[in-house]
Amino acid sequence: MNLKQLAELLGLSQTTVSRALNGYPEVGQATRERILKAAEETGYRPNAAARRLATGRAGSIGLVMPAAPDYYADIHFAEFLSGLGEEAARQDFHFVLMPKKPGEEEDALRWLAASGSVDGVYLAYMQENDPRIPLMHSLDMPFLIHGRSIGVAEDYPFLDVDNEAAFRDATHLLLELGHRRLALLNGPDGLDFTIRRRKGVEAALSAKGLVLDPAQVHHTAMTDEFGFRGMRQLLEQETPPTAVLCASTVLALGAIRAVNQAGLRLGRDISLIAHDDVLPLLKPEDFSVPLTTTRSSLRAAGVRIGQRLIDRIKGVETGPEQELWKAELIVRSSTGAAPR
Repeated sequence: MNLKQLAELLGLSQTTVSRALNGYPEVGQATRERILKAAEETGYRPNAAARRLATGRAGSIGLVMPAAPDYYADIHFAEFLSGLGEEAARQDFHFVLMPKKPGEEEDALRWLAASGSVDGVYLAYMQENDPRIPLMHSLDMPFLIHGRSIGVAEDYPFLDVDNEAAFRDATHLLLELGHRRLALLNGPDGLDFTIRRRKGVEAALSAKGLVLDPAQVHHTAMTDEFGFRGMRQLLEQETPPTAVLCASTVLALGAIRAVNQAGLRLGRDISLIAHDDVLPLLKPEDFSVPLTTTRSSLRAAGVRIGQRLIDRIKGVETGPEQELWKAELIVRSSTGAAPR
């Protein structure tokens, strides 16, 4: 079925049908819904070249991602992309992914903006004083940031989780349970979310007159193996921590393996809190000792960023430019009173 046939079926002009399918705001909501329903029922898909001529849009969103697989590529990114892909497919948009070496991302963003191959981009893996933000302000292309950048004025559109508050609340719980020797198995050093998580731990400790010992902090890729190595090193210290915060449930998986090998019981001999990204194959409640977590869904974040970026591309975004999601602290059996 082509556009003309779909318009005749609905008794509408081709212009009205085209504008509804391409997100123009002047089409009434009831009419838009009727057109979208008919398109779905008939299996109609607009011709990509014709749509680009009609709208001036490529129908694609872009991401320039660091080409460092051992450092970044993990199931967290896959979970986020699954949500983003779900929303992009729903709105008939495509991805353009450009892996680039560190230091080459800005040139790639300039190329994307000049090429017309994408209608907008989202930025991820934000760093402190990230130079990509002022660059995007200078380019004539819609953008949205997953995260934030410490050191850059927050005058850009973003969606982020309040990582500092999440880890401050988690640390406060451990302090209430009597723990004073705390450690942090964090994500890669220099990323905005890892900085904010450490700040959250430090803020809670400072309120009790305590400090976070640098020897008790590990920055690594968020994998099972690094979680195991990090926890094993912590437990081999002369005065090991009684509680550990993990920046990921995947890190926690390896950390618990080290706890078990050391003959310790989780929740009694040592407490652990993980940041739970609601990973479908790694649910904290299914661990042998259910994990206390700070809950935040990467898939939901992906869906929301897809919605917002495509709305910005279409010029119909109406909500706030900046969203800061609150992580929920879920207390389970992996946390208990500090051992004597």
